[in-house]
Amino acid sequence: MTNSTESTYPAPARLGDGKGAVVSGASTGIGEATVERLRASGWTVYAVARREDRLAELAERTGAVPVPTDITDQAQVDALRDRVLGEAGTVDALLNISGGARGTDSVADADVDRWQWMYEVNVLGTLRVTRAFLPALRANGEGTVLNLTSLAAMRAYEGGSGYNAAKYAERAMTEALRLEEAEHNVRVVEIAPGMVHTPEFSLRRLDGDAEGADKVYEGVEKPLTGRDVAEVCAFAVELPHHVDIDTLTLKPVAQAAPHKVIRTTS
Repeated sequence: MTNSTESTYPAPARLGDGKGAVVSGASTGIGEATVERLRASGWTVYAVARREDRLAELAERTGAVPVPTDITDQAQVDALRDRVLGEAGTVDALLNISGGARGTDSVADADVDRWQWMYEVNVLGTLRVTRAFLPALRANGEGTVLNLTSLAAMRAYEGGSGYNAAKYAERAMTEALRLEEAEHNVRVVEIAPGMVHTPEFSLRRLDGDAEGADKVYEGVEKPLTGRDVAEVCAFAVELPHHVDIDTLTLKPVAQAAPHKVIRTTS
């Protein structure tokens, strides 16, 4: 006999059948891997990013619905919302994966334009998309918002001040959202990865310096991959809805802390 108070966990396969998600940052890295992972378990996924060609390729490969959108543009975010809700009628999960860093300036030498970009994408972009879908997530009855922050949202480091500031702000917004939306039964999740080796993060941060980007991961045995983080994101949104992973930090074993990374030498 089953106790009626016990949780009933879904079968391990096809956990997302019948459910719909919006994933931003879908053209590369963690966002792309998250779309792939959710589609593999049966979710209908609206893949959101600026680069239309990358989204088209992802859609061809996975069956995701591509929606080219610049999340720093309110009109485009409004159009994204209207399309998703017009086609799907509802949304079960919003995964705000978009983000990024620019530069390694100290505060004394900070480039204000870079700081502005990081704030626009990591904080205000997340705000725009979240605000657009919150009414639908509330109406759903069991909606989820997942924000991808960073270990940089918890530990400041030299050369990271701009990214630290943006990610700390995104984390604070996530914590406030959780308090505000609990009464609407909207689950709010924060996933904060450490060192993740993706094709573009460090390359963009260092203005296309491929040699410098490679050195970020040089000698690090098995840094996290986009797929590693995507697996955690999928796990968080596929748990029974009453289970909320408030904040989950993940790092490669070689990264004991932001300031301590084990590197092998040949």
